[in-house]
Amino acid sequence: MTYLKRDSADLPLPVRIGLIGSGWMGAFHAESIARRVPGAELSAIADPNVESAAALASVLGTGKVTADAADILADPEIDAVIIASPARFHSTLIAQAAAAGKHVFCEKPAGLGLDELDNSLSAVEAAGVHFQIGFNRRYAEDFQAAKKDLAAGTVGTPQLLRSLTRDPGTGSIPNAARVPAWTVFLETLIHDFDTLNWFNEGAEPVEVYAIADALVEPGLRDQGFLDTAVVTIRYSNGAIAVAEANFSALYGYDIRGEVFGSKGMVQAGRATETAARRYTADGMSADTPRLNVELFRQAYTDELVDFADAVRARRDGRSDDTVPAPVPFSLTPGAADARRALAVALACIESVKRGTPVAVNTVAVNPAAVHGTAVL
Repeated sequence: MTYLKRDSADLPLPVRIGLIGSGWMGAFHAESIARRVPGAELSAIADPNVESAAALASVLGTGKVTADAADILADPEIDAVIIASPARFHSTLIAQAAAAGKHVFCEKPAGLGLDELDNSLSAVEAAGVHFQIGFNRRYAEDFQAAKKDLAAGTVGTPQLLRSLTRDPGTGSIPNAARVPAWTVFLETLIHDFDTLNWFNEGAEPVEVYAIADALVEPGLRDQGFLDTAVVTIRYSNGAIAVAEANFSALYGYDIRGEVFGSKGMVQAGRATETAARRYTADGMSADTPRLNVELFRQAYTDELVDFADAVRARRDGRSDDTVPAPVPFSLTPGAADARRALAVALACIESVKRGTPVAVNTVAVNPAAVHGTAVL
């Protein structure tokens, strides 16, 4: 048998992606790019903990490792970056990546303040690069099914919405004292805020009232640690939403969403791993997921597939007729979504501090930076 020969010039150039931050989420994204995202290549990994980055690169067969993200940003062979560093570095890295002409996928939150985020999104707009924020629930099959019904008007006008996040736990939280302040809003409930904003598309969050406490680790309450929260959000269309979070669900990882409207209701998410149930002398039971990368494994992959496709289309100048048909609603979370969810999270922090409802800042310093077509 004779192998068919193909000129390497005929082979499509993969989307070459650099990873910034090789911690828990960064490592999972790296594995997804290397093994589960067609047409993408994990080209480099940057992390101040270069030993960790090198170990990950060795497992995934990545040749370039550095302690300095600037090396990735200066690399002309890299098309895009995934920012999975600690949240306090996100806005700066977004702006630097955009200035270097790199397309950006950033884990949430995109910043810790609206001014810094607006500055970074202005840099994205000026550079004309693609920007995507890591709100993975939009890519989960059941959340998309719910959104499809909402977009079709199946449940009518949204009136009551609900979203919850209950992280799996054992009744205590390891290293709780090291968890950054306000994490419950900025890094946990921010997913719920995006889900509610997405489900109630076309309306703006205008006011929040948040209550939070340390109920799992009450001994850390005086240090400002919060592990349980409930938030009420009022929207510009009159709809009222509730978001809740807790850091220690003994039964597993529990993510759900719901919209009650003028014509009915739609729900997404379940606390069980599958629909299977077992019935024995001990009662009824079901398996539950214990990690975010178990519950949302496919969603995490699909959000990066979406990102890689968008980067390839821009890089290669792909015409519209070669782009896959879009879903019948907005899917890719972009700059406006990153800002809107952060604005809600920051209003929640202020509400807890004051003990009163607080208005949500939905006005961007540079509106074009969150509504321009270059970044959405």
